[in-house]
Amino acid sequence: MPLVHIDLIEGRSTDQLRQLVKDVTNAVSKNTGAPAEHIHIVLNEMRPDRYSDGGVLRSDQK
Repeated sequence: MPLVHIDLIEGRSTDQLRQLVKDVTNAVSKNTGAPAEHIHIVLNEMRPDRYSDGGVLRSDQK
């Protein structure tokens, strides 16, 4: 049972997330042989003011 965790900044549409999990499921199934129904994906969406790169909050970046 593959378990995939994906962390990303919030702001994508439900349709974009739907396509993401579909594509990831297909890739994991193809490369591991696991049936799609046994692949689990957890999406962790972070607010831009809760993520930093280079010491600057994403919400403060231009």
